[in-house]
Amino acid sequence: MSEAAVQQLTTAESKQVWDRFDNAFTFRPSMYQFPAITEPTDSITWSLQALEDDPRHRKLDTLVTLIHGALAACTAPGNTLLLLEWQHTSYRLRPDQPPTDIFLPDAPEASPGWPRSPYPDGDYPILLAEDFTYGTFGHPWEHSLCLFGANLLAAAADEINSLLKHTLRRAGRPVPNG
Repeated sequence: MSEAAVQQLTTAESKQVWDRFDNAFTFRPSMYQFPAITEPTDSITWSLQALEDDPRHRKLDTLVTLIHGALAACTAPGNTLLLLEWQHTSYRLRPDQPPTDIFLPDAPEASPGWPRSPYPDGDYPILLAEDFTYGTFGHPWEHSLCLFGANLLAAAADEINSLLKHTLRRAGRPVPNG
């Protein structure tokens, strides 16, 4: 029997993953203090301001598809990703499995088979490898998206730069006139 493409984490699994995440990234949710995590050395954080003038959400759709594709490409067959959103249900996803028909009312912009979008629509979406070596972190109040991990950056950074234009930080350090 094949493992499901998406599995909801139990309460205990979710707590364990969030504890690991808090320890690894020093997660500090705040509406006023940025960044909300300790951004890894191999990271880039972009402003999402370029998506504001996008009435048909084409840029957002492109961004979501690009990031989901890059995450899938960086994840070896049989391995899983963690999909977290602060104070919401957490999931484990096998990108190499056929997508399931998942619809979550709180994540309508997610790609088919992905219960979470990397776009921070009012909360902190986090999509990352089980070992935390690569992933994304969206900040709803800063309106930003951080990608981390050398392989993920190699797979997606150039296209994201073209789409979003404005870099806020590299390796957690502000980029002047990003």
